[in-house]
Amino acid sequence: MNKTILIIEDNLEMRENTAEILELANYKVFTAENGKLGVQEAMKIIPDLIICDIMMPEMDGYEALYILSQNDKTKNIPFIFLTAKAEKSDWRKGMNMGADDYLVKPYDEMDLMKAVETRLKKRVAVEETFTTKAAGLDEFITKLNSIEDIRDLAPTKKLKTYKKREILFHEGDYSGAVYFIESGKVKTFKVNQDGKEFTTGLYGKGDLLGHISVLQKCDQIESAIAIDETSVCKISSDDFDDLLFRNKEVAKAFVQLLSGNLVEKEQELLNLAYNSVAKRVADGLISLKNKYQESELQKEFSMAIPRDDLASIVGTSTESVIRVLSDFKAEKWIEVKGSSITIKDEKALENLFY
Repeated sequence: MNKTILIIEDNLEMRENTAEILELANYKVFTAENGKLGVQEAMKIIPDLIICDIMMPEMDGYEALYILSQNDKTKNIPFIFLTAKAEKSDWRKGMNMGADDYLVKPYDEMDLMKAVETRLKKRVAVEETFTTKAAGLDEFITKLNSIEDIRDLAPTKKLKTYKKREILFHEGDYSGAVYFIESGKVKTFKVNQDGKEFTTGLYGKGDLLGHISVLQKCDQIESAIAIDETSVCKISSDDFDDLLFRNKEVAKAFVQLLSGNLVEKEQELLNLAYNSVAKRVADGLISLKNKYQESELQKEFSMAIPRDDLASIVGTSTESVIRVLSDFKAEKWIEVKGSSITIKDEKALENLFY
């Protein structure tokens, strides 16, 4: 089914030219000559996207956006402003009110098409629902990273490769950037007053690191180390802030993602408090598999992980991890070769209750 676009523009020539371009691109187009008629038309047809001029008789673009944002049926429709003004104050005002993009007249056909395609793509990506389970969060992050603004930022930054066991950043460092993982694996951790390390998160290709500290405008709240050789792109905090400010889909996506992370962290704390060491080691191995397995068609999952790292992940001593792994090996649930662990019987690990 063709996507529906509503154009609200008081200039007849601009309105007809824009409509013609979009119709040639196979969109179904409706038009309105001022904000008041545009709001009425939007309520009637519920378009997939709205392109709206700012300075219009009867009702300007700001008023139209405000009214539509208060209605449950129209509040999530992507909204692109058209204006002959390029002042930053106008841009900021529109984005503060919830607009998704800004096109300065006169614009060319490619600028228009790119803006429309990007906003429609983002709406599809963000409207999908995901579970708060680890697999669901991984899928959600993948969808988030498919949004072009993230991709547009990352490739413009210098790619840096970290060797295995090399630190990306330390707790307390200045948080001037968000880290986008192009390849490899990263672990975040904190160290208590006794010098004991505990793992706070595991990350892989397509994940973001350091965004919590950037959002909170504070120093790094944890340290990050490469588990394998890892390549990352650093996105400056200014670029990241700008992305969140001008794109409500991305902002909404991060709110949902952070909410899901809270649920996951709560469950992890409960597991640490009430589960046995064996159960925690089993869950830790399953968590590593879910995070880093490259293909669901892969019958067995293997990963080289130091025993002290695994101990940090599950919140116990290295000696206890070694003992439990020995028990799992005897049961033929896993296979151990040096630092490499291969899961042979995932069901047995999942169903472990002692």
